[in-house]
This record gives sequence, structure tokens and C-alpha cells, in this order.
Amino acid sequence: MAQAKTQAERIAEKVRRKQRLVRVALGQEKADLVLKNADYINVFTGEICHGDIAVANGLVVGMDAHYEGETEVDVSGRIVAPGFIDAHIHLESSLVSPSSFARAVVPHGTTTVITDPHEIANVCGAGGMDYMIAATQGLPVDVHFMLPSCVPATPMEESGHVLTWRDLNAYFDHPRVLGLAEMMNYPGILMGERGTIEKIVVSQAHHKKIDGHAPGLSGRELNAYMSAGVYSDHECDTLDNALEKLRKGQFIMIREGTAAQNLEALMPLLTPQYAHRCMFATDDKHPSDLLEKGHIDYIVRKAIRLGADPILAIIVASHYAARYFLLNNKGAIAPGYLADFIVLGDLENVDVQMVFKRGKLVYDGRNVILEEPAVDPDILAAVNDTVHMPQLTEAALQLGDAPLIGLVPGQIVTENLGRADHVDAEGDVVKMVVCERHHHTGHVACCYVKGYGLRRGATATTVAHDSHNIIACGVSDADILCAVNRLREIGGGMAVAENSAIVAELPLPVAGLMNDSPLETVNAALERCKQAAVERGTAPGIDPFMTMSFASLPVIPTLRLTTRGVIDVATQTIIH
Repeated sequence: MAQAKTQAERIAEKVRRKQRLVRVALGQEKADLVLKNADYINVFTGEICHGDIAVANGLVVGMDAHYEGETEVDVSGRIVAPGFIDAHIHLESSLVSPSSFARAVVPHGTTTVITDPHEIANVCGAGGMDYMIAATQGLPVDVHFMLPSCVPATPMEESGHVLTWRDLNAYFDHPRVLGLAEMMNYPGILMGERGTIEKIVVSQAHHKKIDGHAPGLSGRELNAYMSAGVYSDHECDTLDNALEKLRKGQFIMIREGTAAQNLEALMPLLTPQYAHRCMFATDDKHPSDLLEKGHIDYIVRKAIRLGADPILAIIVASHYAARYFLLNNKGAIAPGYLADFIVLGDLENVDVQMVFKRGKLVYDGRNVILEEPAVDPDILAAVNDTVHMPQLTEAALQLGDAPLIGLVPGQIVTENLGRADHVDAEGDVVKMVVCERHHHTGHVACCYVKGYGLRRGATATTVAHDSHNIIACGVSDADILCAVNRLREIGGGMAVAENSAIVAELPLPVAGLMNDSPLETVNAALERCKQAAVERGTAPGIDPFMTMSFASLPVIPTLRLTTRGVIDVATQTIIH
């Protein structure tokens, strides 16, 4: 067995690598890779420069004329840009494993993502974070982590695990951990809750970033929130709120994802006056969106179409995100920076033709070059077999007079529509059910919902933010039982039932959130489920599963249903 290198040996090896970089930069030795005749975006001056881009040991060493390389690629007539960075995403929202996600986004020029494993941590705790770290090792996309700050999001729901500052503390020294993820519990900060503020204090003790999540927060409450140490926000949906946060010193993540699109409202930020404090984020990106629209490249294209300067949009998509997260060797084509760059056909269409990661070609215009990470079986075991609940029975679904929650088209807020006492499919009133699925408690809560549109059958899913218990909507108890018990049987996923039979399903065996099949396969099954729901009457223009998945999240007004009952979000009280 080889002995570990001594410190002196490690230093000597690093010195030799640095000496080679110097020789290659001086032209005394061939580079590993040279992109010949490159027109490249200079993120420091906002201009397009020309030269040969030379790479050695995974780093850019020069951009002058006449470099020679062991491998040379002529990129005449094309644009070379830094790889794109997603400043905030939950990888679980793609419904696929990290490697399948990487295969999907690399062709769109994404070379780095900053993820918050909040969803899987709510199900599996630290085991979920261990899985995400292991399953992202060595991918052609660098995956950095912000540690989940709110597991659970609120005491009004039952998650699989609870994470305190002590649980998070051990992860801050991991080289791919950048800080504390979106601090959703801003009421906890404003009330001075010890447990909430402890997480910020510990993150700061490790000199890490703290990201924000405070939709609409303003005035002195925003002052207090920021004084606690929150540096950014991705929840700005109006220009006024974004400008207030920016003027007070926060960085703004301009979000354009599947569930929320804020780019159009925030376009005035994409000017030299403000853009250096901005970056792009998707937050949640569902399979069909990735396949049909793209990733960060889609945001850049849309920004350009809406009037943004193309070079500035690309700088926001790369360099400014890297600066915020102190990724000091990313986000630029310059000596000493990582050779993470993309080759574009032109600036208007942002069509990605090649992607290089640390100087290695990982996308050639057709294929993604990827080696599957090896995940320890014990780590895999922690995220499989996560549905622990008794079989749902008809007795648990008995419901008389109960609150009626109104869904709002195109939004995830809800309305308090008073009460109902029976299902009325023709009147658009159906039953909604949430079943605890982590600890075999048998807890089940029911109410009525209006605006979902279902006329027959039932839908169910284990993707139910943020605790990810099973949530279902149905016209008949028999079909609700069928759909829920099927998810119990297959270990999580999505299902549509009618006449006590499953008509469409998508298994999500990894924590009830993900499937390790290719994105195209998962999306096909998801679309079959959505189409089955539409055929049974779900309201036009809504995603039946996404809409349902937010109906149990008790941090968004007005009413929500969790395993504890119907929650009035404003008062954080159980009203039924």
C-alpha cells in the first residue's frame, strides 16, 4: 500500500506544477490545449478580445497569439465565453440523479451550480447531504453546496429529520461547501429565535456566505434581517423590492426557473449601474423545462431578447456569480483561472457548440463525456426506502365540515374560501389529503380544495414542499387510497388513479424525490402523469403536480394543509 506523501513532497509537487504553468505561459513548452483564433469575452473590460487561449494543468495560462498545444482546436468565427453558473438551485427539482442532471445541463454551457440540498435533507437529514456530495463528485459540472438552513421549514409540518447548527457544523469545512442556504425563516430572525440565529453565527464563524429568502421584506424588518448577516436574495419579484435590497447592500439573484420567473420584472437591473451586484439562478428546474428551454443559457437568451447587452448578460451568468461566492478562479478567461469555458455559435442565439471543463472537452456538440460517480452502498441505503407509513385506509379519509382552500391560477399563494362539507366535482371542490410518510406515525389530515379542477379520479405525489410527505387530491376516496398506497408500495413518486386502478405513474425511489434514469425517460413518465391528470379535468394552464406540491408548504399565505391539519400561515395556527 502506497504511503501518504509528506508535506514536503506535496509542496514540491505543487511547485513543479507551477513551474510548468510558467513555462507554458512563456511559450517555452507546449500547452495541453489551445483554442486557436478565439474571439473571447473579457469579463473585466466588457469587450470581445482575440487570441489563442492556452491551457495547462486545467488552468488558462495565456490568451496571446501563436501558442502551440498538444491539442489544438480552431474556433474561428465563434465566441468563447466563461462557463455559466447557476447561483441557486435545488438539484432535486429536476427529479433525476445528479449525474443525469449533469448530462442535461452541460450541453447548455453550465459548468458550475450552487445547490441547496434542502429537499432531500428534509427527507433524509445528513444522510441526504452525504448522498448529494458523493453523487456529485467528479461530474463535468462543479457542484458546490449551501447547507440547508430550515429543516424543517416550520414546526407546523413533520419532516423526516431536523437539522440543528450542530448537524451542519461538520460540513462547513468541506471544500465544496460555500455557506448557509436560503434563510427562509426570516420571522425567526425577526423574533430573535436562538436556533435560527445559531446557524448564521456558526456559518459566519467559518467565514461562509449566508443566502436569503425573504419575499417582499422591506423597511426596518429588512434592516433587521440583513443585520443578522444575510447577504443575498433570490425572491425579488418586483423591481422596487429588488432595488431596496440592492441599495441596502444585498446581492440579487435574478430567478428564472420553472415555478417562478422574475427576469422580466428585474430587467432594469441588467445595466452597468446594477448588474455587478446580480447573478442568475433557476431555483427549481423541472425536466420538461430543461429539455425544451435549457438552463442558464435560456436566461441569457431571454435577457438579450428583452434588451440586455449580450456581453453583460454573459458576465452576470458567469463572473459576477463567481465573485459573490468567492470562487476566485472561476468565471473568467484569464491567466490562472480554471479553463471552464464554452464555445458559442454567436452572441444572439447563445447556441452552445462545445464545453470545456478544466481544459477537457466534456461536450462536443453531440455527446456529454461523463463518468458516473461511485457512491458507497451505505450512503445509497440512506436515501432509498424512505416511505415509512401504514397502508392508508378509508377510515382515515372521513371528512365532514372542513376548511376550503382556494388555489390561485398561476401562483402558489392560496385563498381562504371558508368551509365546505362534501366533495362537489362539478363545482370544482375536491378532497385534499396529506399523509405522514417518514416515521410510520399514521398521521393523516384532510380538507377541501377549489381551483384544482379534477372531475374524476385522484392524483398523488411524494414531492410536497418542504417536508415531502404524501399529498393527494381526489374526487373519490377509493381513488385517493389507490394512488397513495401505490406510492407507498413503490417507495415514492407520482401517480394518477381512476376506478381504483393506476393509470399513470412515475417512480421516484431516491428519497421519494428523484429517479436515476435519464432525464428524457423521467420526463416522458412525468408527462404521461400530467396528461392523465389533465384528461381527468385538472385546471387548464396549471401543472397538476407542481401545484399540489406547494399546497402543503406552511410558509406561503394563506392556508396550507400539513399532517398536523389546516394551517393559517399568517398566525401559524392550526384551524382544523
